[in-house]
Amino acid sequence: MRIGFLGEPPRLFGHRGAAGVAPENTLPSFARAKADGADVFELDVHATRDGEVVVLHDPTLERTTDGAGPVAALTFAELSRLDAGHRFSSDGGRTHPFRGQGIRVPRLAELLRAFPDAPLNIEIKSEGADIVAAVVAMARAAPSPVVLAAEHDVIMQTIRAAAPDLPTSLAATEVAAFIGALRDGERPSLPAGAVALQIPPTYGGVTLVSGESVAAAHALGAEVHVWTINDPGEARRLLALGCDGIITDVPHVIAPLLAARRAGAV
Repeated sequence: MRIGFLGEPPRLFGHRGAAGVAPENTLPSFARAKADGADVFELDVHATRDGEVVVLHDPTLERTTDGAGPVAALTFAELSRLDAGHRFSSDGGRTHPFRGQGIRVPRLAELLRAFPDAPLNIEIKSEGADIVAAVVAMARAAPSPVVLAAEHDVIMQTIRAAAPDLPTSLAATEVAAFIGALRDGERPSLPAGAVALQIPPTYGGVTLVSGESVAAAHALGAEVHVWTINDPGEARRLLALGCDGIITDVPHVIAPLLAARRAGAV
């Protein structure tokens, strides 16, 4: 079953919100993504020491905040004192326009409250039944559709065991098996509940997104969402292959192309 409940493809995913123009995985970034035409928010979650599910990509704090150390070592109260706009720069580090603006690492629950109408693609980045259970509960209660993702097998297996009814993307080894089957002339298969391959165009010198792989996914009722595409020419090429979603840091750049595609002009 293709994930038509997200709307008819092709659709635009805001990568960590609008990570190219605002501090990634923050409420201002998602607000910018929505304003710039994103159909779906792509985001990442970790758990704090006291079990709060927070929207953050890295397991550590240095790259995006003025803090340091593992996310899992801090309580949410401690994490909420950090500046999540501290490191952001769109000009190679010459300026940091979001520093000191009160931008914080949000809870997943805050994001759901702030954008109840936004479909979400949530990647669980840390292992553990507790974070999976918490995310699953919020996904089931969310007013808009949610797709769950995980790169690592153990996390994805925990997700599917906890929520066989919720749609997922493929973990990395599942993608490798899918592409490997095509390479070997075999018919690929999908795990139960998997509705999308969310992949880069290439990885390690291997082409992942091709007319063949897109057609094979579609034949199994799955979609192909490609990351992280910030160049309009590349987006146009991928859409011509039949890709169903473009995951981008710059929704304002890619949105006009998708609008034209939907209108039959591209």
